[in-house]
Amino acid sequence: MKDSEPSEQQAPRSGVQALRPYIESVLLVTDAPVTVEQLARVLDDDAATIATVLTEMSAEFTQQGSGFDLRETAEGWRLYTRPEYADVVEAFILDGNHTRLSRAALETLAVVAYRQPVTRSQVSAVRGVNVDGVMRTLQLRGLIKEVDVDASTGAHLYATTEMLLEQLGIESLDQLPDLAPLLPDVESIEEEY
Repeated sequence: MKDSEPSEQQAPRSGVQALRPYIESVLLVTDAPVTVEQLARVLDDDAATIATVLTEMSAEFTQQGSGFDLRETAEGWRLYTRPEYADVVEAFILDGNHTRLSRAALETLAVVAYRQPVTRSQVSAVRGVNVDGVMRTLQLRGLIKEVDVDASTGAHLYATTEMLLEQLGIESLDQLPDLAPLLPDVESIEEEY
């Protein structure tokens, strides 16, 4: 089979209904709002058709009384939970505080603890992967918090919280093992970016 021929498993990506599952898939995996232009580029379709699909999806979710809402913001389109279900969502997230942290979360938390205050991009540079989702999880669990804004870049700076100290059973970060010399300096990380 030629590369240009669609496989039997690949659905056509044209027409309003055919585009919908692709758009839904992107919206489910993204951490940030997605613009119509981004979707049009990825789906190789025109922006007007993409905007129509998004508007129809949003109206349908509202009409069905769905637990999530598709909203357009200044940054783009994104799925949100509806405010009327906030109490259940909050209970679920807070219940997650009692579960163990993943290895990725522990590594990210260690970088923040040893190099604070630090930006997300600095943590990403040390870990070698995008840490946006993990940082949000750590913030929701109350283990890190925004403490300032980097004057030169405008990026948010993060540090650990008192709750982390309580969870570790220590009084200050000075009681952590001396791991800092093994991590690259924040200044050398900034030079790479």
